[in-house]
Amino acid sequence: MADNFLEPEEDQAIPVNSPSEQMPGLAGLIRSKFEDAENGRYAHEQRWLQAYKNFRGIYDSTTQYRDSERSKVFIKITKTKVLAAYGQIVDILFANKKFPIVVESTPMPEGIEEFAHMRTPLDEAQPQQLDPYGFPGDGRDLAPGGREAHYLGSYGQEFGDMLVPGKAKMGEPQLEPAAEMARQMEKCIHDQLLDTNAVNVLRKAIFESALLGTGIVKGPFNFYKRVHKWGRNDEGEREYMPFEKIVPRIETVSVWDFHPDPSATTIEDCEYVIQRHRMNRQQLRSLIMRPHFDAAAVQEAIANGPNYVDKYYEDTIREDETEPYYQENRFEVLEYWGVIDSKFAYEAGLDGADDMSEFDQMQVNVWICGNVVLRCVVNPFTPARIPFQAFPFEINPYQIWGVGVAENMEDAQMLMNGHVRMAIDNLALAGNLVFDVDEASLVPGQNMDIFPGKIFRRQSGVTGTAINGLKFPNTAPENIQMYQISRQLADEETGIPSIMHGQTGVTGTGRTAAGLSMLMGSAGLSMKTVIKNIDDYLLKPLGESYFQWNMQFNEKVEEIEGDLEIKPRGVAAVMQKEVRSQRLTSLLQTVANPMLAPFIKIPNLMRELAITQDIDPDSLVNDTNEAQMYAQMLQGMMVNAQQAASAEAGPAGQQQGMAPDGGVPSGLQGSDDTGRGNGTIGVGTAPSAGEAGFTGNTGETEI
Repeated sequence: MADNFLEPEEDQAIPVNSPSEQMPGLAGLIRSKFEDAENGRYAHEQRWLQAYKNFRGIYDSTTQYRDSERSKVFIKITKTKVLAAYGQIVDILFANKKFPIVVESTPMPEGIEEFAHMRTPLDEAQPQQLDPYGFPGDGRDLAPGGREAHYLGSYGQEFGDMLVPGKAKMGEPQLEPAAEMARQMEKCIHDQLLDTNAVNVLRKAIFESALLGTGIVKGPFNFYKRVHKWGRNDEGEREYMPFEKIVPRIETVSVWDFHPDPSATTIEDCEYVIQRHRMNRQQLRSLIMRPHFDAAAVQEAIANGPNYVDKYYEDTIREDETEPYYQENRFEVLEYWGVIDSKFAYEAGLDGADDMSEFDQMQVNVWICGNVVLRCVVNPFTPARIPFQAFPFEINPYQIWGVGVAENMEDAQMLMNGHVRMAIDNLALAGNLVFDVDEASLVPGQNMDIFPGKIFRRQSGVTGTAINGLKFPNTAPENIQMYQISRQLADEETGIPSIMHGQTGVTGTGRTAAGLSMLMGSAGLSMKTVIKNIDDYLLKPLGESYFQWNMQFNEKVEEIEGDLEIKPRGVAAVMQKEVRSQRLTSLLQTVANPMLAPFIKIPNLMRELAITQDIDPDSLVNDTNEAQMYAQMLQGMMVNAQQAASAEAGPAGQQQGMAPDGGVPSGLQGSDDTGRGNGTIGVGTAPSAGEAGFTGNTGETEI
């Protein structure tokens, strides 16, 4: 259920004269749309029910047994596959301890400068070119969005007139205002996601997508978060001083409560979306405290009594068949996001309805309980959008609903169950003896119990054995073989090999390191498709929603405003950690070549290498400024160590062979050019004619 969220001041609530006089037309319209959406997804509900039963290991009335069948065992391989897929996705997306959303500036940012540099005397000498057209103040100096040209973001506020737009010359410091605003926005979004435990919310949605094929995330909405703080009062004593701040928060919506436009294939294609809430009295009464909910309407809905009716699938998913058809203390509340015609907008008294034509429509948010309208306001978001993100595990190109792991392996699960049941029933017969008794050959009235040392009394008759033991043939090996084939079929249908979830006794390709790497790489390809769906249908729309929320509601918008682009980074982490670590280590060895080192971003390389080894890069890896500072500190420590060593090796502790003043050591000095090496390593230089040691000298000296 959505938490309290704010709307702009121009949004108007329903003008209610009395609760009983509210608009049955609007409530009837929403209920009719709800019925259409419910009927449109009936076939999908059957798929979800079967997937849930396979996950839980439940046989229902649709499973037919032969009269001879005794075993009803259920092999829950579906559960293993679903949990393996869920665990791998969560590990890929959140193993970095950082939300996989990156904010970058667009290649050609509008309304903000891409580069800026410090003002130089050359910039002062250049005369400012005047525009010969128009007149001052006509708006020609404004960039798109209404901001002044040469907008420098936070750099402009920090440095003022010291900066000049444009690239710097070689050797001069250069700033990137657009990139800096993108970094500030990314930092702000990550802080908001951390504040509201968004990772836990997404885990629930990802699990439901792996199980049922589709995950739903709703938001972000304004949420009043209470911050616990202790401080000093005027008397200097410590005092509890909590305060509240507005943060955006998201929540998970179950597919069972999500009713979109039945003819839509994506959220963007939906004309409306309805969320079905199951509330008790306390939850319904708490709606009064939220903005634009009508207190009298809520009281009337409570007075009308509970109206929640169990759907046919709820007994299965809740595993509760004891409650009556009508819930004793539950209310059904429908939350509508979509468009209404001008007629209904005028009846609701919404702002702007008077200016609408007969064929216009308005985006609204309406809550109803029975025939009572609890809330009706204009869509509070700018631009207007339906605040839901539906992402598929596997894309169904013609439906908004995806396909999950359980549905993909439905046939394999059925085959595994059938062959295991047959094997167990056969073993029940093959493991016991069946006796053939000729009663005419035995004395009447004997006890037929069988135990060691049993004696049967036989009367005269035809010669032969009166009691024969029959043993049935054992067909369990054939059934177990078919079970193994069905399990391999499940691996192929889901793209998740059994070795990924701890299968023992691996044979064939997986026995070697190279074969195991091939198997994991193949599994990574199928999982990469799933992560790409999460990137396109969840992370990117969610990041854009957070960006729009900050533009509309964040009080510090000047520090994060810019021409920005949201980029999900889920696919970038799909590569197996071992393979990625090996490649990064190889690249790090390549950087040892001083000719190639300038072309590699070494800080980023070190961070990625730490991530592949499950190490938090923020705790161990320095950024560029910190690395430079630590390099200077290490250099100073080395200089101090050398000076200390020189001081210790003074006149009292001179090393052997050193000169008295600590200068050049005594011994062989100079170069040896005699060719004999003079006891040192090397061949020296060959003497030339006239020099000592030259064998061709005659002994006469020319004058």
